[in-house]
Amino acid sequence: MAEKVKVTLIKSTIGAVPKNKKTIEALGLTKLHKTVELPNNAATQGALRKVAPYVKVEEA
Repeated sequence: MAEKVKVTLIKSTIGAVPKNKKTIEALGLTKLHKTVELPNNAATQGALRKVAPYVKVEEA
C-alpha cells in the first residue's frame, strides 16, 4: 500500500450536502481539478469514502 494518495476534485460541490462540502474543503480541495497529496491512513480513507462521488483517488 502506498504511503500517499493523490486526490483530485472531479465534480462540483454546488448542491452537495453541507457536511460533504466541509469534508472536501478539509481535504484541501478548493477548486475543480485541483490535486493534493494526502497520507494514506484510516482518517483519510474514511473521509474519501464519504465524498467518493466527487473525487478521483490514485496512488502517489
